[in-house]
Amino acid sequence: MQIRRALSLVGVLAAVAIMAGCSRAGKPVLHVFNWSDYIKEDLVKVFEEKYGCRVVMDFYDSNETMYAKVKAGGGGYDVIFPSSYMVSIMHGEGMLMPIDRSKVPNLKYIDPDYTRFTMDPGSDHSVPYMISNSGIGYLKSRVPEVKSSWGMFDDASLAGRMTLMNDMRETIGAALKFLGYSLNTTNDFELAEARDVVIRWKKNIAKFESEQYRNGLASAEFLLCHGYNGDVMQVMEENDDVGYVIPEEGTSLASDDMVIPKDARNPDLAHAFINFLHEPEVAAENTAYIFYLCPNTASYKLLDAEVLEDPTVVLPEALLAKCEVIRDLGELNEKYTKVWDEIKAAQ
Repeated sequence: MQIRRALSLVGVLAAVAIMAGCSRAGKPVLHVFNWSDYIKEDLVKVFEEKYGCRVVMDFYDSNETMYAKVKAGGGGYDVIFPSSYMVSIMHGEGMLMPIDRSKVPNLKYIDPDYTRFTMDPGSDHSVPYMISNSGIGYLKSRVPEVKSSWGMFDDASLAGRMTLMNDMRETIGAALKFLGYSLNTTNDFELAEARDVVIRWKKNIAKFESEQYRNGLASAEFLLCHGYNGDVMQVMEENDDVGYVIPEEGTSLASDDMVIPKDARNPDLAHAFINFLHEPEVAAENTAYIFYLCPNTASYKLLDAEVLEDPTVVLPEALLAKCEVIRDLGELNEKYTKVWDEIKAAQ
């Protein structure tokens, strides 16, 4: 795949040159908490040059890990990238600062077709960043009979060479979709069935893994992995033997959003960073690099057709109809926590 090369860095490099004269003395620091490999590093450098600042980035592997750290007062972050359901939780607990729309003029480019995947369609306290889906990455040469189904995790011939995400809602959600249920169900019987399915799958997997599975695919340590489309497609860029399928039973869709914690030290710079990532040229460059779709209408015309026509980036309507967004269930989230604890404890 040559998608990343479809967009040149000419515009980016020109921007760096224009802004090279910015003051470097006493640089302010923007602290960012993000998923790993979720932004093109060259673009961060451009932002640093433009605003005469330094960006310090820490990473997390699940929404719950991020939430626990921020809730405990750790990090001192200015911008965080949680999935939309977690945005809802954080907002409900008063953890987020309102978005000052006057400081984010590029909100005009947000694609209204994708605001249905967010919990904050008016961008009151969050701004959409990327739309993603979860599915199955695999090695074509080692799993030639792959099926577009969550049932692949029942394949005993792949025992010890598969991974499921170490993410409560994603993995329980996969089992729920496999069974034909909503991944937001609160029905105890359905959750118990899903628990038993994941426990059955657990016997075939090497481990629950949300970060290193992509490296495991690249090295052939793992032959089939539950993961995010962008993560797997980044591996596909370097390894033609890697494939990706979205299960026919449906899957989770996520809008990962940008938020500013209420105790952010640099809220003005945080707003500038959010606005920068929705500059059409920046959004297109970022999409082409990380293989997630930035819902920015002005960026679409800058993307190579290979991106816009890729069914793992822009899902066909028939499959989209079977997919759901993970939602905050309030106090009923405890049901999922209980099921996840039982799964982890099972032998």
